[in-house]
Amino acid sequence: MRPTPRVLLATLGLFILATLARAHAPAVDMFDAAQKFLTTLTTDQAKQATYPLTDAERENWFFTPVPRQGLSLKHLTEAQRDLGLALLRSGLGQRGLLRAEGIRSLEIILKELEKDTPAGRRDPINYFITIFGTPSEKQSWGWRFEGHHLSFNFTLVDGAHVFFAPVFMGTNPAEVRSGPRKGERVLGEEEDLGLALVNSLDAAQRMVAIFADVAPKEIVTTNKKRVEFLAPAGIAAAQLTAGQREKLFALVKVYASRGRAEIADETFAAISKAGLDKVTFAWAGALDRSAATYYRIQGPTFLIEFDNSQNNANHVHSVFRDFKGDFGHDLLAEHYAKEHKK
Repeated sequence: MRPTPRVLLATLGLFILATLARAHAPAVDMFDAAQKFLTTLTTDQAKQATYPLTDAERENWFFTPVPRQGLSLKHLTEAQRDLGLALLRSGLGQRGLLRAEGIRSLEIILKELEKDTPAGRRDPINYFITIFGTPSEKQSWGWRFEGHHLSFNFTLVDGAHVFFAPVFMGTNPAEVRSGPRKGERVLGEEEDLGLALVNSLDAAQRMVAIFADVAPKEIVTTNKKRVEFLAPAGIAAAQLTAGQREKLFALVKVYASRGRAEIADETFAAISKAGLDKVTFAWAGALDRSAATYYRIQGPTFLIEFDNSQNNANHVHSVFRDFKGDFGHDLLAEHYAKEHKK
């Protein structure tokens, strides 16, 4: 990715603000940021922004430019918008922040490419904040930041244990091919590391890892509310060389580190505890960027999908799913069961 000076300056500002905000654990920072944001809202704005934790809307997630529930950044004052973005910063790591801002900025390029009207659907501030439940340091609650090609879903169990899934990021264009931002690839690392891994496999390993010559046209799980372990496919980490395993786990960490360092560490620790040798890597499509590509990384607890097939292989969709932690499903169920027994 080749960010422009403007993007670099904006990102540097985000990094500085994020660093200054992180004097506490993620859950504490999220609680503080959510509280500050909510106190600035009018009654009507608060009605748009808040839902009960158990409301069906919490799992009603999308990554396409569709009408959404929640409160859009475009309907906030500048001061309110700053506080809303402070909530976003409380949950993301530097890698996540850089990608999120890059993805939002691509809406400007899409508006130009599609000759969208000024009031059209392509808008870098047409992203929504939704808070589920009442922010608390002791009770469970959650929040979502979502818009075109972004969906970040956070669940805080007992106000302290943070789960970050599903996590969706997409780019269109995947590579900017003209203008001052020519060559920029917001999700280039995810693509390049996947290609490096598949091209490091020998002929026998490729026979196991590659399950189709043509990439699917979309991530398999789309925006399903619940996902289960997909049918086994690909090559297991145990069948890779030490160097290839290093490439695989580096790629997994790229997805895990979209959240704050503390969240990323816990996510990868859970993946490791479940068994790194059980993690599989599956590929479909071309072995370079000339045509559509797809890969899937799956372990006992998680699923990663990457697809670059639309718009002549210049439109990426990527997702991280947690079989137990998506929307905090199983964790909240366990919590409610324990509370019921008291």
